[in-house]
Amino acid sequence: MFNLRVKYLSFFFLLISILSIFNILYSYYLNLYLSLNNYYISFITSLILAVFFYKINFKGDDKKITIFDKILTVFLGYLLIPAILSLPLYLSIYNLTFLNALFESISGFTSTGFTIFDNIKHIDQSLIIWRSSTQWIGGLYFLFSIVYLIDIYDESFKKSLTNFLSFNSSEVLKQATKVFLIYSVLTLVIFTILNFVGIRSFNSLNLSMSIISSGGFIPVNELDTILLNDKQIITFSILILVSFFSIFFIYNIFSIKKKNLNFFYEDLHLLFYFFSILMIFFLFFSFNNNFTYNLLSITSSVSNIGLSLNFDQSNLNFIYLILVIIGGSFFSTSSGLRFIKVYSLFKYSLNQILSFSRPKNIFMNKLIFSKISFDFDEINKYFLAILVFIISLLLLTTLLSITGINFENSFKLSILTLMNTVNSSAYGLSNLDFSNFQFLTKIFLIFFMIIGRIELITILLIFKKFLFKN
Repeated sequence: MFNLRVKYLSFFFLLISILSIFNILYSYYLNLYLSLNNYYISFITSLILAVFFYKINFKGDDKKITIFDKILTVFLGYLLIPAILSLPLYLSIYNLTFLNALFESISGFTSTGFTIFDNIKHIDQSLIIWRSSTQWIGGLYFLFSIVYLIDIYDESFKKSLTNFLSFNSSEVLKQATKVFLIYSVLTLVIFTILNFVGIRSFNSLNLSMSIISSGGFIPVNELDTILLNDKQIITFSILILVSFFSIFFIYNIFSIKKKNLNFFYEDLHLLFYFFSILMIFFLFFSFNNNFTYNLLSITSSVSNIGLSLNFDQSNLNFIYLILVIIGGSFFSTSSGLRFIKVYSLFKYSLNQILSFSRPKNIFMNKLIFSKISFDFDEINKYFLAILVFIISLLLLTTLLSITGINFENSFKLSILTLMNTVNSSAYGLSNLDFSNFQFLTKIFLIFFMIIGRIELITILLIFKKFLFKN
């Protein structure tokens, strides 16, 4: 029998009830009564579930929980929490089917950003905030899940977060509290900066929740109607990098006396990687466009947000998709395969090739900017993660093609789905109408949005549970 820890989920249902109160107060303040009763329903439902999950005791609770039980607990959250978040959408006046409401909430909760709404301007402001809130909660849930599942990650990844080999329950609570505080403060800082550069408070609030969570929902149809000048575009592009680097990056800088270089090694790699990309784009791909437009597309792609301004980038679609696949930091809200994994696997493979041509030389598999070296077991995990991604990509592309989407769009959409990145002009998919997709198409996208968010390494562990006994 599975030994699930549903108390882990009670906090997020309580958080939904708090956000429901916020929307209720906001609706009263602006006299938006159309969706008011829906937020009362979500408040009561989420509060009941929060109390129920906190009080419930399973017979197996006294047994030692396994990593497989933890993975199933996290996966259960990706099913139950969006179902509650979909209630205000389903009960709204916009005649959404339950599948469409669930699609919208899962798209937000997984920080993907696919939307079934044709015209955001027709939605009342309280529901727009609710959509953005689904991203904010989803980004926080993702970070909590990394702390909760810390045992499945490689030693080199753990050293960027902690000196502990594993977390007990008190350490999980301590780290989760720290994540919540940093996540909330960063959201407030982003909101303040966006207001400072002249973006309307309502738009700043929604964009701040999208940026911190690597989400793709915006409060308007086109980002161009919000970012009106180069100062706003550059500021927005820089702020996007918050979800590209580790959420602890700024915190570690201010507490550097207590940290060693290992806590910065991944972020230093990402800095080098990011500036290399900027230099390449500036030298070779900025002749026909304002570089600030490319800057936004670059930062949006590497952080897996996906937002871009509406201009022709057809010659760069493939490059942006590559940036999306590589992704950002291990302990950030971005998705992707993670740059440090790709870099480590590339360096190890190159060393193996060179060892045949120069057998007398010694090649060190050590990461620059740190004393960390990776062993053969870690390389196997990186290779398997990439293999699982390729298999998932081919499978989803095939399924989407069967449902009537042309192969090119199916392939691009599959990458964005698995990497939890919104469709935009940067990838040549800005005009997709998700509301008119077939029933099976939406089901496939929902399933693979969740698969992409729970990290591909967990899929390997699930396979191992059923295929291997030892």
